Amino acid sequence: MNKVIDASVAIKWYIPEVYEQEASKLQRSVDTLHAPELILPEFGNIVWKKLRRREITEKEGQKIVVEFSKTNLIYHPQRQIIKSAFTGAAMTNQTVYDWTYMALALSLGCQFVTADEKFYKALEKTGLKKHLLWIGDV
Repeated sequence: MNKVIDASVAIKWYIPEVYEQEASKLQRSVDTLHAPELILPEFGNIVWKKLRRREITEKEGQKIVVEFSKTNLIYHPQRQIIKSAFTGAAMTNQTVYDWTYMALALSLGCQFVTADEKFYKALEKTGLKKHLLWIGDV
């Protein structure tokens, strides 16, 4: 089964955080994991923030970024989904960044797995719920 993930899920593969076990379970599953190419700078930015907060060393950050780039994640360009992402963001008052993942999930007809509580809560009571999966429910 296909699933779209965001950087809030992927970072848990490398840094101990809440829901890291669920994220690891998802990574080990037979599901095919997808993401917009946007995940690359978003993931890198999370690692950079952790470096700035001195939660990790630069060497650890470099290793995490290299390891992430080797995952079997299937990357998709945003050009095909930007209009849908913008429309969704405008309708729900959520960011285009977050909606880029949701738009990809909708285009693939699958679920978007996230650990972004704000985005999840904003959409969990809508008709889009069937395309949205909270990381804690994996």
